[in-house]
Amino acid sequence: MTGAPASSVRGLFIGGSWVEPDGGHYEVIDPATEDVVGLAPEASRDQVHAAAGAAREAFRTWSRTTPEERAAVLHRAAEEIRRNLVPYAELAQAETGATTGTARGMQVGVGAARFQRYARVEPVEEPLPPQINEAGPFGGAAVLGALAVRRPVGVVTCITSYNNPWANPAGKIAPALAMGNTVLVKPAPQDPLSVYRMAEALEAAGVPPGVVNVVSGSRAEVGEAAVDSDDVDMVSFTGSTAVGRRIAEVCGRGMKRQLMELGGKGAAIVFEDADLESAVRGIGTTFSFYSGQICTAPTRVLAQRPIYDRLVSALSVHARRLPVGDPRSPSTVVGPLISSAHRDRVESYVELGRKEGARVVAGGERPPLERGFYVAPTLLADCTPDMRVVREEIFGPVVVVVPFDDEEEAVALADDTDYGLIDYVWSGDVSRAFRVASRLRTGGVGINTVGRNMEAPFGGFKQSGVGRDVGSYALHAYAELQSMVWPG
Repeated sequence: MTGAPASSVRGLFIGGSWVEPDGGHYEVIDPATEDVVGLAPEASRDQVHAAAGAAREAFRTWSRTTPEERAAVLHRAAEEIRRNLVPYAELAQAETGATTGTARGMQVGVGAARFQRYARVEPVEEPLPPQINEAGPFGGAAVLGALAVRRPVGVVTCITSYNNPWANPAGKIAPALAMGNTVLVKPAPQDPLSVYRMAEALEAAGVPPGVVNVVSGSRAEVGEAAVDSDDVDMVSFTGSTAVGRRIAEVCGRGMKRQLMELGGKGAAIVFEDADLESAVRGIGTTFSFYSGQICTAPTRVLAQRPIYDRLVSALSVHARRLPVGDPRSPSTVVGPLISSAHRDRVESYVELGRKEGARVVAGGERPPLERGFYVAPTLLADCTPDMRVVREEIFGPVVVVVPFDDEEEAVALADDTDYGLIDYVWSGDVSRAFRVASRLRTGGVGINTVGRNMEAPFGGFKQSGVGRDVGSYALHAYAELQSMVWPG
């Protein structure tokens, strides 16, 4: 296997044991070389339900452990991941096509950091002000004390995205375990091997049998079974809005809790008084990161007319200068897309943009590489709000540029979308930037930056998701509130 480490998985991880899959195995492909990275287990529906049952059984004892005990396990997991950072990153790189820096820092490194973050014990009880209970049908007047307590939800199915097989699962598993839940993890079919390595790290850290279970599969029925099991109380999902709708339908039948981070079509509003160099650097860096396969990318650039041509020209120069190629090369910035099917999808959108009247000012073609699923960073100018390339999530290194005249139009264009995950505003007038940000119907806004604060709540409006995670908000997402009232 040229350029990619072979990887074997001992089986499905169910109830603390490695179990032979009923459905055999399927190949995991390196998107940079098109070689086989390794074989992933194909679970049956019955095995998925068995994993949910194991999580239900483990919940009886895990939910009664102390926050300190759970934090100690998560701390050991973080240490175990850091000890194996290089081999873990090599596998993640082979599965995803991420650059070396991304695989080590943003994938495995962030995964370890998330386990470490939730190894921090936080209060789950909130005393409430005493209240006088007026005389009524329930007895005489009395002063009542009250306490709000966060309790674990139960068994959580975590369905993870392919664009980060370490940070994304860790961002679900760690806060869920910290709150006393148990989990059933269904990784993305494109890169499940890294999630099994995470299971090994958790096993080595002393996670009790059944607290974490991992089942993989290339067929839709595996994910369906992970959602519809009667033993599952909550589903945490990261992925497409279309799949999110289907999960919501199934969860609705059982009144199951949901946490969903779905699609995005982030707007980057650039006013004429903005620092153009900063805006171009932020937009260019983010839309090309991991070949544009991130939901937070500013893929709709809204440029005020006086600077429209300058901004298009600067973004075009930036896009053309981005090194595309082997993700194992230190000079590479843009690696491959996850699969040939996804490359075809992204290319079809570029062609659609041409047909709709957009002007391709950079990219639009495959780089001259013999192997791998590559698309050159692409910039489409002279776009209009009705174009499908402006309205639909492409999930690749493709940015569209739309002009606007004034603040009112900028806000209207930014909000003219089914999505609302994260937008960006660049302006030299900070008061205007905050004013515009406050009007946007989106879960997050970057003001003169594309950076993120990892304690800030993360999630979307509209069809970009349900609920919030990251930081303390993730602990709240994996908890139910219980109130206790007593005579004071």
